[in-house]
Amino acid sequence: MAGHLQKEILNIKKEILSLGAMVEDRCKKVMVAIKQENLVLAQEIIDTDYQVDEREIEVEEECLKVLALYQPVATDLRFIVAVIKINNDLERIADYAVNIAKRFKVSAKETDRFRYDYAPMAEQTGEMLRLSLDALVRMDVDMAYNVRDMDEKVNRMRNDAYESMKRDIQKNPEMVEAIINMYLISRHLERIGDHTTNIAEEVIYLIEGEIIRHT
Repeated sequence: MAGHLQKEILNIKKEILSLGAMVEDRCKKVMVAIKQENLVLAQEIIDTDYQVDEREIEVEEECLKVLALYQPVATDLRFIVAVIKINNDLERIADYAVNIAKRFKVSAKETDRFRYDYAPMAEQTGEMLRLSLDALVRMDVDMAYNVRDMDEKVNRMRNDAYESMKRDIQKNPEMVEAIINMYLISRHLERIGDHTTNIAEEVIYLIEGEIIRHT
């Protein structure tokens, strides 16, 4: 029985990391779409969102199957619980990538007049996502804590974007809708950072057995 359980847990770990790679790819592609003003690529991200949704359901079903069949305890139980939560966070990150693509499509016609550099914020959130998944693979609690600390920088970047776009609205009140759409891109990136932080906190829970959310 124990051997079968460990085989199932290994399979779930592979599945969650595969989903993580899929989500990482979408986050990278959406920023390429913005940088290159590539509306076709943005639409591709929107059209393929169902693939992430399907994989998220598959991972959850695998976790529930293991809970029902093997009734894991201790570390194995914490792993399954953590994966279920990480699975949901990854799906939400993919949703925000789709939201960014949609906002970009709406505001694309204004990019000649207003240009905002989302690259630093996107690079920070992308690095956080990569490190959080690496922490899961390596069971590296220090790496997970590092991701948690990185989130404050993303928040500051979001605040800077807000102040910059607020000034532009004051100068160009007739463009308020377009500028708000552009601000929402930075807001969605900030939410990606939040969900990535959640993943890191689940890794900490998995390793240390301590829930540190809201601390």
